[in-house]
Amino acid sequence: MFNRIWTLFKARNLEFLRDRSAFAWNILFPVFVIVGFSLIFNDDRQVLYKVGIIGSRPSAEAPGDAQMESFKKMKYIDFIPFKSEDQAVPKLLHHRIDLLIDRDKGTYWTSRTSPKGYVAERLLKSSADTAGTDLRKEEVRGVEIPYIEWLFPGILGMNMMFSALFGVGYVVVTYRKNGVLKRMSVTPLRPWEFLTSQIMSRMYLLLLTTAIVFIGCKLLYGFHVRGSYLTLLLVVCLGGFSMISLALVVASRSGSEEFAGGILNLITWPMMFLSEVWFSLEGTAPWVQKASRIFPLTQMIDAARKIMNDGAGIREVQSNILILAAMSLVFLVAGSLLFKWQKE
Repeated sequence: MFNRIWTLFKARNLEFLRDRSAFAWNILFPVFVIVGFSLIFNDDRQVLYKVGIIGSRPSAEAPGDAQMESFKKMKYIDFIPFKSEDQAVPKLLHHRIDLLIDRDKGTYWTSRTSPKGYVAERLLKSSADTAGTDLRKEEVRGVEIPYIEWLFPGILGMNMMFSALFGVGYVVVTYRKNGVLKRMSVTPLRPWEFLTSQIMSRMYLLLLTTAIVFIGCKLLYGFHVRGSYLTLLLVVCLGGFSMISLALVVASRSGSEEFAGGILNLITWPMMFLSEVWFSLEGTAPWVQKASRIFPLTQMIDAARKIMNDGAGIREVQSNILILAAMSLVFLVAGSLLFKWQKE
């Protein structure tokens, strides 16, 4: 039994590693994205800004009221209400908003590491030139996270998502279409042994490529991991396992590469855009934010950012871990029950 699983495990790894273009792309693609964003976000070429607002509209005599009214008339700025400073400041530190204003106190905060925050502050000050009465700037409290460090876990997660879903789902469908699974079905190999070997192989390759990218980018940019590496590894393993299991559900019966590719694209693109890989969902409709939580990529990236950016421990990411484990179990059981050697 174990010999059969080990043989398939080695065969799948060799198949992937011998495809040098695929192996290189899995490593180079996230590096290219990181380098590109590090260049793009070192300048001010942004067109949309998010400004947090604390408090209600003060009286006409309050400092900064006229300035705020002028500022709010500007286009391409999204104003997001917050109930308290404690709720809003972490959003500013993690680049979910670019500028924070307390209308009751007549003060505002920016992040020194945010290019968009710098531009938003300049726009705010330009409002004072036309309306008068400056808002007072205060120093933000807490650890400021550079945007590229906020982005890094999302890029790693996105690379894992594509590798897991297409590396398992598309490959298994190709095996079925080419008759490889049909030939395996007449051997002593059991379905669960085949699925186990595929999961083990893809997990090994996921961790290998992710580790290469992580170490390379850390040496190049000096990224900080403020939490435990072991906790981060647990989150990455569970996130990868859940997406591999999801790929097995897609590939369980399909014999058409075109159909499987369409389903995988239908899954990956919404997951990528709604899992805060590139940008925060702060300020979007509440149902959008709730819907994003159903994706394993969202849970993995959220937990990874808490660990890497905030130094969170296993208790702080406990809910993410439990959700990822539950998703993995559901997907794995569904994929195993639906699996067929031959297309129907």
